[in-house]
Amino acid sequence: MLQTYEKMFGCDDTYAGIIEKSGISEEPSPSDIEFAQSIVSGVSENLESIDSIIGSAAVGWTVDRMPKVDLSILRVAVYEIRFGREVPPAVAVNEAVELAKVYCDERSPRFINGLLGKVVRSEA
Repeated sequence: MLQTYEKMFGCDDTYAGIIEKSGISEEPSPSDIEFAQSIVSGVSENLESIDSIIGSAAVGWTVDRMPKVDLSILRVAVYEIRFGREVPPAVAVNEAVELAKVYCDERSPRFINGLLGKVVRSEA
């Protein structure tokens, strides 16, 4: 999520560059790096479709008006639900809600849960 968030603000660093800036002291495992890079590239490659899915599921919101952190979390989760297939949809939703509890305001977890619930139901 960190790299997708960074890209929203025009940062075009590599994964390693962003990790270095983040201050994370532990070196991620090669499989963690590969997984994160696959998500970042997947979100980037499917951004138009992902934003369309988010926009369709959002009631009273446009993608442009959403808080950047919320949008970054949603983009990763929608990618995992619709395109990634490595993470079960329920896990992607739960992870997104947990991230929102830490990094967003108090209304975001409910909003993100509801929106992603619509995405999951529309896929079935």
